[in-house]
Amino acid sequence: MSLIVQKYGGTSVGSLARIRHVADKVIAAKEAGHDVVVVVSAMSGDTDRLVDLAYGIAVEPCGREYAMLVSTGEQVSMSLLAMCLVEQGHQAVSMTGWQAGIFTDELSRKARITDVDNSNVNKQLANGNIVIVAGFQGIDEQGNITTLGRGGSDTTAVALAASLEADECQIYTDVDGVYTADPRVVPEARRLPQITFEEMLEMAGVGAKVLQKRAVEVAGKLKAPLRVLSSFEEGPGTLITFEESPMEKPVVSGIAFNRNEAKLTVVGVPDKPGIASKILAPIGLANIDVDMIIQNVSADGGTDFTFTVGREEYQQAHDILKAVAKEIGAKGVRGNQKIAKISLVGVGMRTNSGVAQKMFTILGAENINIQLVSTSEIKVTVVIDEKYMELGVRALHAGFELGVEPKEEFDPIKPNVASKNAASTATDEKLI
Repeated sequence: MSLIVQKYGGTSVGSLARIRHVADKVIAAKEAGHDVVVVVSAMSGDTDRLVDLAYGIAVEPCGREYAMLVSTGEQVSMSLLAMCLVEQGHQAVSMTGWQAGIFTDELSRKARITDVDNSNVNKQLANGNIVIVAGFQGIDEQGNITTLGRGGSDTTAVALAASLEADECQIYTDVDGVYTADPRVVPEARRLPQITFEEMLEMAGVGAKVLQKRAVEVAGKLKAPLRVLSSFEEGPGTLITFEESPMEKPVVSGIAFNRNEAKLTVVGVPDKPGIASKILAPIGLANIDVDMIIQNVSADGGTDFTFTVGREEYQQAHDILKAVAKEIGAKGVRGNQKIAKISLVGVGMRTNSGVAQKMFTILGAENINIQLVSTSEIKVTVVIDEKYMELGVRALHAGFELGVEPKEEFDPIKPNVASKNAASTATDEKLI
């Protein structure tokens, strides 16, 4: 008998009616002859409500109790789904993360899965049960409840699928697959029948909300077959594959964006070896993810050191940098929380030049200034003012003709047409 792991997000289980709809899909998979493990998120809005409660009580809630609180949202939806299945005459059992054998490190809020003991899940499957697992949560070696960070239910599903050697891990969301851009911003966006793990990892890393980046990393590392599907309409979804399609070779596969960004600059940093490490080490110790690092050297021997972080971590990072600046003799710290990141992603960039050139020209034609640039082998990312984000995404989607079936040939704008806005470049560096 084949095994399928299905994951349903918050909007998919956002009401009793939707939970009943999910139950119908689970039953259909079971009656088709599959063993089924289901991973669920909290009902839509529940996690935000719990977070608000935590910060209503404490200025900075302690990690252990914060995890204990916010993990309860998933337990509500898992229990309700199990009840619904039993009510309809099917064997079902719900499990918390620790009951399902999800072991993590000791980071309460952004824990990483270290091991999966699937013996309890396999026992329940052998007894004929549909197993419903609370996503987003696990347990550390001391027996404390931990949480995997926003979107962590995707990671739970992928880790279980890999451990159980599932035939497929199906991620059900409120969209019917991965699109060339967010259809809510670009109505002409086109669903991709398939995308490579490499492309999906880049898109998830720069703002695509369909999958959590860490879930894609785990799926790629553990070779877990992955498919994105809609909870609300039938269709093939998008297959995330290790192989590039032999039929379609687009230079740019999609556009991702993220408005939840902030920029920090340490001003007047002494230009000497090891200074970057002194700036970033305390940020890394605080488990703050850093992206798009750039360093400018001035004529007087000083330098400005700039990087981006998630907006929710801006204040913490800013406070750390103020102490660091004083320690290293820098002039101060500047910040900007009104920025957005736009990225073009595509494996075709490896063999086609001119993508960045065309991107800069399109944005320049819309009078959108580029603050930072980051490139990798299959990605070009720019940071711009947040208020121009949607305009920039739509202009790029149209300029690269992503709303139509991809063409075999790519005709970049000629190199002698340069964008006046492409003022700086940066290495695509990421702290781990």
